Amino acid sequence: MPDIKEMLPFIIPLAVVELALLIYTLHHILTHRTYRHGSRILWIVIVLAGMQFIGPILYFLFGKEES
Repeated sequence: MPDIKEMLPFIIPLAVVELALLIYTLHHILTHRTYRHGSRILWIVIVLAGMQFIGPILYFLFGKEES
């Protein structure tokens, strides 16, 4: 079984990227009024429930309105 110290160089950058993507996605949802599919509340729930990359990626693929 791998030691946690061996995995830290991989886990820390991944966690930072995940948190940054989550914050950017929530900022985008809260500052825009129109969405391709769904509503603001729906996308907030999806992004927070699927917090590990999946929720934000789903929003940018299916929810973000084209400029």
